[in-house]
Amino acid sequence: MKSMTGYGKSTCLKENYQIIVEIKSVNHRFLDTVIRMPREFNAVEMKLKNMTKKYLNRGRVECFVTVKKETDAYQTMEIKWGLLDKLVKELDEAEETRYADYHFSAKKILSGAINHPALFEVVESDEVDEQLEIDLLTTFEEAVRALDKSRLEEGTGIKEYFVTYKKEIESAVEKIRGQAEIFEAEHQEKLEKKVMDLVGDKIDEPRILTEVALLIEKGDINEELDRLILHLKKLESLIQNEASIGKELDFLIQEMNREVNTIGSKSTTIAIKEQVVFLKTVIEKIREQVQNIE
Repeated sequence: MKSMTGYGKSTCLKENYQIIVEIKSVNHRFLDTVIRMPREFNAVEMKLKNMTKKYLNRGRVECFVTVKKETDAYQTMEIKWGLLDKLVKELDEAEETRYADYHFSAKKILSGAINHPALFEVVESDEVDEQLEIDLLTTFEEAVRALDKSRLEEGTGIKEYFVTYKKEIESAVEKIRGQAEIFEAEHQEKLEKKVMDLVGDKIDEPRILTEVALLIEKGDINEELDRLILHLKKLESLIQNEASIGKELDFLIQEMNREVNTIGSKSTTIAIKEQVVFLKTVIEKIREQVQNIE
């Protein structure tokens, strides 16, 4: 059993770059993956999303990919040859004509202008080399696996709550059974006496007893209690499973609530109604935890 809440991180450090992947997830009805990373890696986004589907079934998953590159390894110098050629040509002409009578050196002027940023541009490479892409995919998968492990660990913690709640419900069911048996016996005796007092010898006694039994049967809650115990066994079975069980658990809780509501509507004794209120409280606690289960 896994929670939908978790966190995973992985780092890859190479000579020319460092990759950091952090992933966190929260509750969501379906699997919704959002990836934030440098735009030069957009081509692999679908591969990354498919990777999350490999390990996760539900939850909103936010992925943060950071790639730090060594500047020199991924930079190139772009020379603006057209502008430089024009500058050289005009300086040579100026040395021979306009400044021919001066101690004018085109080479000196050019050597000073050569460092001007207008003549050169440092360009960051947008290309993703094959090894960098492989390392990114590997690092991302490691982070997803770390997230999956985190969700499994949190799910184990939630499972312990379910075990406790299951025991509390079982205890309440036994108390209700005991109260129901006492109530049925006392109620039957009172009904029989009341009917006999009203009709005396006018109606056949066996028929009266049959009618009384039918009235009591309408208030019988043993079937609901039995089904509630079956639901608890199903709950115990589901929480041992590492697959996606959240939706099935949600349906199971609805069925448990239905049985408890029926028990409450059929019962008139204060002791049983108190246990019904307790059962509803415990089932609500389970429902709140189920919202976080994958």
